[in-house]
Amino acid sequence: MMPAPTSHNPLSRSFYTFPTYQLLILLCCILLLPGCSSNPNGDGKKGQKKKSTIPVTIETSQKKTLPVEIGATGYVESLSTVVIQSQVTGILKSVHFKEGDEVKAGELLFTIDPRTFAANLAKTEALLAKDKAELDNAHREGERYALAVKKGFVSAEQADQAATKVAALTATVKADQAAVDAARLELDNCSIRSPLTGRTGEIKTDPGNLVKANTDSPMVTIKQIKPVLAAFTIPGQHLADINKYRAAGTLKVLVPDKNTKGELLTGSLSFIDNTVDPTTGVIRIKATFVNADKSLWPGQMIDVRMQLTSRPDCIVVPSQAIQTGQKGLYLYVVKDDQTVEYRPVKPGMLSNGDTVIEAGLQAGERVVTDGQMQLADGVKVEERKGSSPQNKTGDSGKAAESGSDNARGKQ
Repeated sequence: MMPAPTSHNPLSRSFYTFPTYQLLILLCCILLLPGCSSNPNGDGKKGQKKKSTIPVTIETSQKKTLPVEIGATGYVESLSTVVIQSQVTGILKSVHFKEGDEVKAGELLFTIDPRTFAANLAKTEALLAKDKAELDNAHREGERYALAVKKGFVSAEQADQAATKVAALTATVKADQAAVDAARLELDNCSIRSPLTGRTGEIKTDPGNLVKANTDSPMVTIKQIKPVLAAFTIPGQHLADINKYRAAGTLKVLVPDKNTKGELLTGSLSFIDNTVDPTTGVIRIKATFVNADKSLWPGQMIDVRMQLTSRPDCIVVPSQAIQTGQKGLYLYVVKDDQTVEYRPVKPGMLSNGDTVIEAGLQAGERVVTDGQMQLADGVKVEERKGSSPQNKTGDSGKAAESGSDNARGKQ
């Protein structure tokens, strides 16, 4: 008897083939995987990702002794300025210097044709000599008349006339002497000399031109540049402090030397105006600088810092660490666990890129100076390596400092 033929089910065979069975198992594993996953700490929170640290620049607050200063913008003034003009009228014969030369006191600058003035001097000297001779003769006649009156040879009236002639000629000789002195002075004025040591400006006339006496147009202007003055204005409210500290000694005035970066030129307070401008509320002040290397030039705009005194034990941070928020000024303090703390602070005066913290911070605490935009209270940070905060935030640091000033002014 033949066995019954085996029934073939195509659907059943395709279901249990190896590729289809493997695919089914893979789908089950995918569905069960999210339920089995958990965080490494085993706290039951699913899918949580570890937060990354934020790189920032960090500086440590320091305790320093800082100068108490008043800052202002001013300009350089020449200590002495002389406008050279001719005191005689004549033809300019020669110029003995070049524009921009430095000249010494007494050095010859211009020569005006002296021939006319020399002739006038000779004429007055001749007249003086003639009148002196007549005066000598009148003296002798007067002596003879005085003896003749005593002997009765002439009348007293004749003797008086002789004496009057002597007096008149004496006055004439004095007038002639004055004319000679004036003529000699005019001749001397044909040679125009520098009254001070300084630097010459532009020459306003050339040889061959007629120069008129005491006109409004100068021949040249000379300015003294060693020493010089720094003129500036400060609010009148600082006047009491200036007088207080000036009584204790000379006040220093500092100006940055633009020829050598980082160095300061030191001068001394030399003038305080006697009036506070009622319109602007400022008072005009001047300081004297030796200016041996001619770093300061008349008319130059300068930044001025006048030192009043010094203040010890100031807690300072770089100015770019201070930020402005809706609640006021603040900074981020880096704690031992490398997280940051939002810290409101009360800033004070500025000094060379640093800001004094009056309240809210202690010396030795670390603060964030760059990267604050990504921070919030409690965020973990790491110190950025290989970058200097001064180089990294040069311009932005200045902007932050300026912004802090404005914010402080509003408070």
